[in-house]
Amino acid sequence: MHATLPLLAQSRFPALRRRVVDTLQVNLGYRCNQSCRHCHVNAGPNRTEEMSRETVDAVLAFLAASPEVHTLDLTGGAPELNPHFRSLVAAARSRGLEVIDRCNLTILEEPGQDDLAGFLASQGVQVVASLPCYLEDNVDRQRGQGTFGASIRGLQRLNALGYGRPGSGLALNLVYNPQGATLAPPQEALERDYRRHLDTQFGVSFNRLFTLANMPIQRFGSTLVSRGEFNGYMALLREAHQDANLEQVMCRSLVSVDWQGWLYDCDFNQQLGLPLLDASTARPHVGSTTARELAGRPIRVAGHCFGCTAGQGSSCGGALAAGAGAQDACPA
Repeated sequence: MHATLPLLAQSRFPALRRRVVDTLQVNLGYRCNQSCRHCHVNAGPNRTEEMSRETVDAVLAFLAASPEVHTLDLTGGAPELNPHFRSLVAAARSRGLEVIDRCNLTILEEPGQDDLAGFLASQGVQVVASLPCYLEDNVDRQRGQGTFGASIRGLQRLNALGYGRPGSGLALNLVYNPQGATLAPPQEALERDYRRHLDTQFGVSFNRLFTLANMPIQRFGSTLVSRGEFNGYMALLREAHQDANLEQVMCRSLVSVDWQGWLYDCDFNQQLGLPLLDASTARPHVGSTTARELAGRPIRVAGHCFGCTAGQGSSCGGALAAGAGAQDACPA
């Protein structure tokens, strides 16, 4: 796999500083039942890294000492494959925190996960589900044969439990990624297309669609290098940069925790091995700090950060600005 960090270090990005930390994003491990082309984590079935019980307890201690944090955002790999996933969810919900599960939908059909959807509903967990297109061929090309069908069945299963239905209180949000080295189309228009197609063809409903940029790191970044497209994609991101998006990028109010408990400014920096900047230690750990201590500190930036500020912007909560966007809508 081609390393992209040396290439990203050549791009200058505006300096940023963290505000109040209100979201803790925790990567529970890199094991996944899928191996997607766009994956910035390089997750897959053969990865073995997963968060231990001791580190999960350190995460809970951080939350208990950090009343500013109101959201626990769980990701992976497939976070549900971690054996401590459910106990962490239940503990966070008992503290009144909002919990987000970044779910790939096909995990709902994995052996031993038959009751996963019901567990998520019983805990009131917000599901953010990957569905990079509403057309079968495009999804299967990006994520593997049969993925689209399993994803639709997963959405129907969640809908049956109340997810995405008016008045249920169970939020179901979908995530779109471009098929290649392009920016996402305008989020609002694409959401209407998703809503119309999924309802008409499959009877599926959802709350919101989030459009995310593909980051030029790990598997996707290496593919760009192999195809000779890396420099062109970086030029696209830089030219589409919008200063207004700097005010809303997720790292201003979020910190990321890797499977060992080390802290990063975001999940992307985590995958590049760029730890949180700290005057007292080279590698801050979730077990040795609080949200209050992290507020106001400088954020480590590099060229990949343009992926969050290009065009309409991109964050874990989707587009940052309405109306802006680019080509490459879902249809091929």
